[in-house]
Amino acid sequence: MSTPAASPTEELMSKKRRRRSSTVLNPRASVEPAVWTRAPLLTGTTKFEPLHDAKNIMVTGGAGFIACWFVRHLTLTYPDHYKVYSFDKLDYCASLNNTRILDQRPNFTFVQGDITSPADVTRCLRAHNIDTIFHFAAQSHVDLSFGNSYQFTNTNVYGTHVLLESAKAYGVKRFIHISTDEVYGEVESDSDDLIENSLLAPTNPYSASKAAAEMMVNAYWKSFKLPVIIIRANNVYGPHQFPEKIIPKFAMLLHRRRKLLLHGDGSPTRRYLYAGDIADALDTIFHKGTIGQIYNIASKDEISNLDLCHKLLALFGLPNSTAANSTDSGTTASNGTVEQWIQHTPDRPFNDHRYATDGTKLAKLGWTQRTSFEDGLRQTVDWYRRFGEVWWGDISRILTPFPVVEGNEIFTQEEHAADFVKQDQMSLR
Repeated sequence: MSTPAASPTEELMSKKRRRRSSTVLNPRASVEPAVWTRAPLLTGTTKFEPLHDAKNIMVTGGAGFIACWFVRHLTLTYPDHYKVYSFDKLDYCASLNNTRILDQRPNFTFVQGDITSPADVTRCLRAHNIDTIFHFAAQSHVDLSFGNSYQFTNTNVYGTHVLLESAKAYGVKRFIHISTDEVYGEVESDSDDLIENSLLAPTNPYSASKAAAEMMVNAYWKSFKLPVIIIRANNVYGPHQFPEKIIPKFAMLLHRRRKLLLHGDGSPTRRYLYAGDIADALDTIFHKGTIGQIYNIASKDEISNLDLCHKLLALFGLPNSTAANSTDSGTTASNGTVEQWIQHTPDRPFNDHRYATDGTKLAKLGWTQRTSFEDGLRQTVDWYRRFGEVWWGDISRILTPFPVVEGNEIFTQEEHAADFVKQDQMSLR
């Protein structure tokens, strides 16, 4: 199989990274190296008769949020049947802490590699005789996609293409692609929930890249009969999620007694799935789903971003009679009303007001959403209070308004702007 050269976007990002000199967060090194030994072991709850034609499972993005839940679940639920290979390049939002508890398990192996590298992918497939691929690895933070869309296209589209071509060449028996409900685009409040054959209408660079990746997956199913399944989930939350996403970011801001950074007026709504429930859904689709099909993993727990602020403030007992304080940079809140704990920031260039998907198809396979939003949010907040400050290392930059990420480097907006001014000045010398 031929090995293509690095993509143009990959070369561009490499050049931009080489000219930077900032010292930034290394997400793979936590403040407390053995923190994972104190953390609860979190998995799903389902268990099925193992598949006879699946033995060696490659999980891309295995050190990331959703994938690590599935990696732990597969490894611990089917120890005598499946060997799990967690394949991850250890991007800024990943952490080996998410799966360190599995390191001594005989059916678990971590493989460092990049899905945009054909050599890395084929090396894993060949060395471990992979028969099943669960493809989670992606650039997924919508905010970042508006300012760094090349990287989203490179990872989400080109990376998926590399995996598909490698899977075809090596005769992989199942390719299960994890997508998002955002590929459907905005759903009006008076519209029906969308089923799997609804038209795709993505509205931001992230969702467009995920829709494009789906097109490649479908093309390999139609053209080459590569056995594929596509999964589209609502917003997933829970322990182990890097605090760039709204729930863990807000939890950590409140933990530091800082104001919540709310986009716009906070009116957009999202439907939320607890990570344990999605682990069960993925397990169900793996064992009972049909090749060539698409499955929504849908929740009915819909809440606006503003109402989410109120729920989180209540869980932290805020506002209360204790004055707020902070030991790091950022806007702090004083004792007072709920609104005094919310800092409204500029909205995204475009912000879908809501997404809404129908989960009937998956329900017919036997999956049900077990965790209420109230219980899941309470468990999540408790985890971040205990481990959020030490799990990934210094997270201060990611808790600022609209941080900038390039490669594995995280900048505040001010640092990023100052760096470009510096580069411009140097170019004029």
